[in-house]
Amino acid sequence: MRQPLREKSRATYANVLAVPRHLVAEIIDGELHLSPRPTFPHARAGGELFGELREPFGRGRGGPGGWIFLLEPELHLGDEPSILVPDIAGWRRERMPVVESVPYTTLAPDWLCEVLSPSTESFDRTQKLAVYARAGVGHCWFVNPIARTLEVLRNQGDGRWVVLSSHGENAKVRAEPFDAMELDLTLLWIS
Repeated sequence: MRQPLREKSRATYANVLAVPRHLVAEIIDGELHLSPRPTFPHARAGGELFGELREPFGRGRGGPGGWIFLLEPELHLGDEPSILVPDIAGWRRERMPVVESVPYTTLAPDWLCEVLSPSTESFDRTQKLAVYARAGVGHCWFVNPIARTLEVLRNQGDGRWVVLSSHGENAKVRAEPFDAMELDLTLLWIS
């Protein structure tokens, strides 16, 4: 006699909380995705980019200001929330005037950056990017510390992303939404 197929159980926030600290846990469409913690080139690129953007845009000392930046924030996006952890996310201060003492937010960032690794690149570029588009994230940057590249994408609002520009390792760039400042990409790479 044939047994009926059982539905795969949907991952929950309890599953995320039960994951060991050396892994990053994310949920999309009820499926739990686990990734290893970043390697040093990955961590360096993300940390340096965070610092370069935070000084003029986050603190606004002599720069344009107006942003809140967080490293690896936990985002719960959508009606049946997807739980995602981008490497860096930024919100315009008028949308997030205060950083509350909470473990996650449901407020989609205005900009985010995914630092690509061989083990997560496909997931970042496909499944996560689709969720970010639906949630209304305005811009996404992909930083690849191995290829030493930066890709700048803008959300078209209809589920599609447009690649605005791609830059190589030694470029000095002005990239949306932070084009008020020139960014020297050589600062992101481990020599």
